[in-house]
Amino acid sequence: GIVVGETSIIGKNVKIYQGVTIGALSTRGGQKLSGKKRHPTIEDNVTIYAGASILGGETVIGENSVIGGNTFITSSVPKNTRVSMKNPEMEYRTYENKVKKEEIAQSEEWYYII
Repeated sequence: GIVVGETSIIGKNVKIYQGVTIGALSTRGGQKLSGKKRHPTIEDNVTIYAGASILGGETVIGENSVIGGNTFITSSVPKNTRVSMKNPEMEYRTYENKVKKEEIAQSEEWYYII
């Protein structure tokens, strides 16, 4: 199954595969969150592959993006971007082939193993 938080916004033509979580980040010190958007926004024509986790109320996945399997996303992704996990780094690639790589600290690598 999948998990979709109650304040998530999901656009048109979005494909979500098994084991995906669209959820909230935990708060520090038990901050009160009622009435606030706690879950991500997924824009139109996005594909999210199995095992991906997308967290946070300010996180926006831009239209026409592809989120690869087993990725862990806590910040926004621009439109027309492909995100994939290549241990030990996460790769963001736009359709214009601009590449941004994010090194994953060894202690954080467990987020990507199922």
